[in-house]
Amino acid sequence: MPSYAAVLGHQPAISLAELASVLPDFSQSETYENVAVFETAAELDQAFLDSLGGTVILARRITEAPVTLQDIPQLLGNELANVRRKAVFSLRGVGVPRGMLRMLFKSCKQMLRSKGVACRYVGNEFKPAVPVLLRDAGLLDEKHGCELVLLQKEETLWVGRTIAAQDVDAYTKRDMDKPVRDTTVGLLPPKLAQILLNFAVSLIRELKGTPPDQEATKRKKKEIFTIYDPFCGTGVIPLESLHRGWPVLASDISVKAVNGCSKNIEWLRKEEKIFKKDTDSTVWKQDATQPFELKELPDAVVTEGSLGPAFTDRAPIKEVSKLRNENERMQAAFLENAAKTLPGVPIVCIWPVWKQREGWVRLEKVWDALGKMGYSASLPPGIEPEVPGRVSLFYRRPDQFIGREIVLLKPRKKK
Repeated sequence: MPSYAAVLGHQPAISLAELASVLPDFSQSETYENVAVFETAAELDQAFLDSLGGTVILARRITEAPVTLQDIPQLLGNELANVRRKAVFSLRGVGVPRGMLRMLFKSCKQMLRSKGVACRYVGNEFKPAVPVLLRDAGLLDEKHGCELVLLQKEETLWVGRTIAAQDVDAYTKRDMDKPVRDTTVGLLPPKLAQILLNFAVSLIRELKGTPPDQEATKRKKKEIFTIYDPFCGTGVIPLESLHRGWPVLASDISVKAVNGCSKNIEWLRKEEKIFKKDTDSTVWKQDATQPFELKELPDAVVTEGSLGPAFTDRAPIKEVSKLRNENERMQAAFLENAAKTLPGVPIVCIWPVWKQREGWVRLEKVWDALGKMGYSASLPPGIEPEVPGRVSLFYRRPDQFIGREIVLLKPRKKK
């Protein structure tokens, strides 16, 4: 079974959960700092990485034979055998001493020149090549170059070739170039929106009862799911859904948000030539606590409700208590409404979490009432909750005072 290494994003636990969501046979075998080694029968490539939000770089193991660092120049030469002009190479080491990595850069260059191969390398022992450079320098194209990934732990050395890197420019374009951005509310990162959509894939597959042994075959066919975002804002989740060719349903109680989402969708359609006859989208004004009247149920609801006002410091506890109570009522009303008028539809949602001196303040009442509403929280296979007793994932940045609790809700099956 192929072995891969994923360089994880700044939220490693969430990145692993995303991989476990989209790969039913995902089996993690080792961890090297921010790199996870795993096995799957699926053939992974750049298109696969483009569908992920939490993995930065993907490498595939090139040899299962026992190797040492002294073998690296020869292994690199083998990987560059198809290069006809000047070769570009890079080394990405984890657990490899910097001095040794510096020597490997030099010995690889000397080896290639001794064979008459003109070459240059990018990155160094202090800082490996960033994703943009991997793409621009041709390191992902076997006709132009190669990056080897070296993972060392004690006597074990895993060697792979980088096969995919995150398209930072594409993310920046969808995030910054869209015509409407509302900076007065918490902006959902497009990468996180992709992760949420992949969590939805896991729930949809589970509820449909698709056997895991059929997934590898189905992955070769494009899966199409209809996603509904009832708190769409300016449309980050709808845009990411549309970007992957999925029909979109989106609504918001704010007319300003509905107009902004509609403009952004039309912009993306023009930019990526996504025709409505191929991939439909509908945006309308709707209070998410009032009955949904849809002709057909979506495959999943993926949404982020209001996080409340942004803070540049810890908010006063009285204000946090007020915000939590308001959000509890809103989330409960939405879920009760969804249970009645979107029966059987799984939900991936985000709840706000506030940073305080004593720790993080989370929603409690709505959590305790999930069972009465007809939902049960779940996590992707093999993923453990970060907070004991709360089956959820926690997304936060060190410089922010409001975090995001990611909750995956399965509707209870009717007897």
